[in-house]
Amino acid sequence: MKDDRVQQVSPVENSGRQRIVAAARSHFFAYGFRAVTMDDLARELGMSKKTLYAHFPSKAALVEAVLLDKIRSVEADLKRITFGPSSDFLTTLHQLLAHMQRHLEEIQPPFLRDLRREAPEMFTVVETRRRDMIHQYFGKVVGDGKAAEIIREDVPTELIVEILLGATQAIMNPEKLTELGLTPREGFSAITTVIFRGVVTEIGRATL
Repeated sequence: MKDDRVQQVSPVENSGRQRIVAAARSHFFAYGFRAVTMDDLARELGMSKKTLYAHFPSKAALVEAVLLDKIRSVEADLKRITFGPSSDFLTTLHQLLAHMQRHLEEIQPPFLRDLRREAPEMFTVVETRRRDMIHQYFGKVVGDGKAAEIIREDVPTELIVEILLGATQAIMNPEKLTELGLTPREGFSAITTVIFRGVVTEIGRATL
């Protein structure tokens, strides 16, 4: 998977690419990308397949663009919530979890299965970026929670983040989610509920 350096394209070309990515994102995440053909997308967008391929030379290139678009939107939301105008810890935590769950709700198990089976290198990139985001954004929120005396000071921030990462990696994969009968959103919600309720102080328990 290539990096996400900005390509030099005209506004018209960029608008066309974004239309394609938006349509593909909706269909790929809901049904998996194996079940959606380039013919299907071209027909829905009202364009020829030749025009579609002029923007994206292959379905793999389009899948990659969809993933990068999703990653950018997730990171933009998390950065805005955690580094924007200051608010109290609980408000920030609830906003962070709500946005993560909303983003995860968009991605259904068929897409994760296709990604792991058909594009393992992209799946690895997604896992790496997810790990980086949890370290950066949840690590900051845990630190803020300790400053507010809502997260226990005797449990190291690094340990809390590693437990969150370990649980996420163990649960948030296609096979385990299917086995447990969970959607990505439900899986992440259960993980964060168990972990955060286990590390809050008495003050935190009264306010969560």
